[in-house]
Amino acid sequence: MTARRHVKLFRKGRNQTARIPREFELPGEEVVMHREGGRLVIEAIPATRTLSEVVAGLEPISEPIPEVADPSPEPFDL
Repeated sequence: MTARRHVKLFRKGRNQTARIPREFELPGEEVVMHREGGRLVIEAIPATRTLSEVVAGLEPISEPIPEVADPSPEPFDL
């Protein structure tokens, strides 16, 4: 069963705010929020990886790369 905890709501300017207890803390600096019926759902945004991190996680190719014919382009007029 999911842990439940009552928290107080308060106003900060024009926004309604709720403190998130330590056991419910989310990683990062931003979240995605949406409604599901009468519920308000707050979800952590998955960390994005850089291209170099993605490439570093790839397995090396074990099969040889075949030769590909690379003919010179045909001349053409502009």
